[in-house]
Amino acid sequence: MTTTAITNIGSLVTNDPALGDGSPLGLIENAALVIDGDRIAWAGPAGEVPAADTAYDAAGRAVIPGFVDSHSHLVFAGDRTAEFNARMSGRAYSAGGIRTTVAATRAAGDAELEANLVRHLDEARRQGTTTFETKSGYGLTTADEARALRIAAAHTEEVTYLGAHIVSPDYAEDPAGYVDLVTGEMLAACAPYARWVDVFCEKGAFDGDQARAILTAGAAAGLIPRIHANQLSHGPGVQLAVELEAASADHCTHLTDADVDALAQGSATTVATLLPGAEFSTRARWPDARRLIDAGATVALSTDCNPGSSYTSSMPFCIALAVRDMRMTPDEALWSATAGGARALRRTDIGTLTPGARADLVLLDAPSHVHLAYRPGVPLVSGVWQRGVRVH
Repeated sequence: MTTTAITNIGSLVTNDPALGDGSPLGLIENAALVIDGDRIAWAGPAGEVPAADTAYDAAGRAVIPGFVDSHSHLVFAGDRTAEFNARMSGRAYSAGGIRTTVAATRAAGDAELEANLVRHLDEARRQGTTTFETKSGYGLTTADEARALRIAAAHTEEVTYLGAHIVSPDYAEDPAGYVDLVTGEMLAACAPYARWVDVFCEKGAFDGDQARAILTAGAAAGLIPRIHANQLSHGPGVQLAVELEAASADHCTHLTDADVDALAQGSATTVATLLPGAEFSTRARWPDARRLIDAGATVALSTDCNPGSSYTSSMPFCIALAVRDMRMTPDEALWSATAGGARALRRTDIGTLTPGARADLVLLDAPSHVHLAYRPGVPLVSGVWQRGVRVH
């Protein structure tokens, strides 16, 4: 198996305090690393790099772990430009806009849905994302949800069943009947393609009792819970996530002190995944990352890429938003977009650049990771390695 040494790294983020400066980022200045196949074989000071078959000169630039985008909605068709335009003109965001995408997705063929998914994945990869989670949720029939997950599963192992995105328009007068479908026939058809089960616990979507029933049924089918929680208002989502030991409570915008305490106490199990692209795109209140971090919660950052409320695939953009508007430091934001996302997916093989980890890494056209927030909107990603292969 061929080994490759990446040398002359100005600043290497390993996310392993034992390898570097003792900080959570495990920072090593004037560094090098060695890739062996699809794994990291060695990381450390440039002067100690072992021999390798080939070498790549980083020319003093920074290297970071590949971004781990642990929350996206990429199996869809259609466009919600008109909705965005209206919202920017003063109309408030609500969960109801999802129905527009449901209609377009149902009408699309498999090839169209897959081509759209691949286009967005390529777009994200060019911006440094090497692991992504994606969900169903725009079909809301058994056949459409199953095909969305089948298409997604051909491109990522992190696939989430979200039949409970909203109540299907077909069941507008019978929400209980739709919950029965989601926890019964639809779950049985979708579980073979998914690792996770999710629910939008929010006014206009599913209440706490419905969310509990859906997540419990998913868990009984072998899927691991995660939940859209407390995005638009205060609600039971965060408490339910911690109670059910969900891997992630996502959004976490409207939190009580009790919610923050619960996330801190459950930090080893349930990650608070913050999605600043949604607040940017809806002009909503920003999640208070500083409050969560100071309380001891584990925080991840993700794009929430979707056609309605956060149509961005850029993790660097979300890092810049988190630093500017959510009171995170540049170090915290980068950790949350890499190691934090890995935690939200319960993965130990990604999000770090330590021996044995998957060789997913990003070369920045900058001397430091701080430039991701310091130079917002600038395309700083100049190289991406995924499973040890340079893909961009």
